[in-house]
Amino acid sequence: MGKAGRVLKQVLEDHEVSQYSLAMQMEIERTNVYRWCKEIRDPTAETLLEIVKALKTLKPEAAQDFVQRYLGEVVE
Repeated sequence: MGKAGRVLKQVLEDHEVSQYSLAMQMEIERTNVYRWCKEIRDPTAETLLEIVKALKTLKPEAAQDFVQRYLGEVVE
């Protein structure tokens, strides 16, 4: 599976954001977040945007970290 799940898992751990709180903010089931973090499924491009929006609400620095780690030099 892809890089998004690995990055998301690390960002959630580093910024102490639970999978449950991210799921609640996104109004989805926690199992979806679990599947992304365990690299069982990849989030779609649209879902990546929703992840960033949810992280911005929960912890803005986590959203920024996610974008930086996932997109890296592409956004610089």
